[in-house]
Parts: sequence; C-alpha cells; structure tokens
Amino acid sequence: MAVRLVVTINAAPGKGAELAQAYKARCAEVMQEPGCEQFEVFQSVVNPDKLALLERWRDQAALDAHAKLNSTRPALRPELRAGSGEREDYEYARTR
Repeated sequence: MAVRLVVTINAAPGKGAELAQAYKARCAEVMQEPGCEQFEVFQSVVNPDKLALLERWRDQAALDAHAKLNSTRPALRPELRAGSGEREDYEYARTR
C-alpha cells in the first residue's frame, strides 16, 4: 500500500521563498528514486515562511530505502529553517 507523508517546514523569518527554491533540486533528485511517486514542496500563500512537503511512496519498502539514502545527504540549508519541522505519515487510500 502506498505511503503518504506530509511534512510541515517552518522557514526562518523572511526566508520562505529562499528555502522553497533550495528544495527545487532536492525534489528533482528524490523523484528519480525507485518507488517515489511524489516529492513536492508547496509554500503557504497565507504565511510565506511555512512550507509543506508532500511525499508519496509506492510502499513502505520504498520509503525505507529513501530514508536510508537521505541520511547520507547533507542537510539542506539549515540556516534557512526554523526548527526541525513536523512529519505525519498516512496510508494512501484512493477515494476516487
């Protein structure tokens, strides 16, 4: 069963657009990983310093492989972030 992750990321004050731009290359890189169906960052129109990272993985094994690979990557511009973010996992059940 597919796995959906929703990660809320808070940018340092005034750095939302810069952080979103920094994610652009990482998103393209991760989308090439086996089992990755979505890896996109969205920027809030209400609070531009709040981002949402939406991930969808074919199954838990694909997510586990991504997590292992991701642990070897350098941190993505930590000076642009405020805190570590919040992650929530969902099982993907298509409703339509």
